[in-house]
Parts: sequence; structure tokens; C-alpha cells
Amino acid sequence: MSIELDQNLQKDCYKLAESEDYLWLLLNNRYFLWMIIVPNTAQTELYRLTEQEQQKLTQQSNMISEFITQNFACDKLNVASIGNIVAQIHLHIIARTTTDLCWPGVVWGTEHKAPYPIDAVLEIQTKLQQFCLDKNITGYHFSAPEIKAVQ
Repeated sequence: MSIELDQNLQKDCYKLAESEDYLWLLLNNRYFLWMIIVPNTAQTELYRLTEQEQQKLTQQSNMISEFITQNFACDKLNVASIGNIVAQIHLHIIARTTTDLCWPGVVWGTEHKAPYPIDAVLEIQTKLQQFCLDKNITGYHFSAPEIKAVQ
């Protein structure tokens, strides 16, 4: 990507895959399967994207949503673009279950946090890579995620 990823996203997420136009991230909290899509743009507001860019981001959201619902327990998906702390455009896609620690409330700012073991991150990444192969989704590079320090 030619745009630098916000430091908060770098610190809080694992990079699962990258293309010329998008990053697919995993928030480092094993209590919630929480993926983040970051488009390669300098814009900070969704409405400032061109119509074509908005359509592509919607397609990305649909792909990741399908991946999540096909591979993980999920009663509901939460999809949102909230950028109060991170101004860089990014889209959250969170798998929610009626038994998760915050149900039926919101997950934003939750105190329920625990880091993923790296083998779990690699398992999610492998499932994502297989999903892309099965769906003939090309143009993504899957590299080994960097190990995160426990916070």
C-alpha cells in the first residue's frame, strides 16, 4: 500500500492480507471476530470517495461478511465506519453472537479484551486465504502476521 496505516490500527491489529487497493486486518481481541477493511485512499470521509470507490468498498464489505458468516459462529454482523480516534477511512465488520460478552450491547470500548495466540491468527488467515481461492478472489498477498506484544 502506498498509504501508511494509522499507528492505532498498526498497534491493535494483525494484517491478514493486502492488495494494491485494500488491507484486511484482524483486531487483536479473541473475544470477538473483528475484521477491518482499510481502503488505499487519503480521504477521511466515506462520502468523499467516488461512487466507484464506494461501490468497491461495499463489495469488500460483502466479501468479508460472507467469509465471516461461512467460517465462524455468528448470529449478527455489525458493520460500521467510525473514525473518532482513527481518522483514516476503515470499515469494521464484527461477528456477534447472542452469547458474546457484550450482547446485546455494543462492543466499542469494551473492557473485555484478550489477545489472540499467534496460531489462532494464522488459522484465521489460512481460512481467509482458502476462502479467496474458493471464490477466485485474486490480487491479495498473504504474509505472516507480526507477533503483537501483550498489552
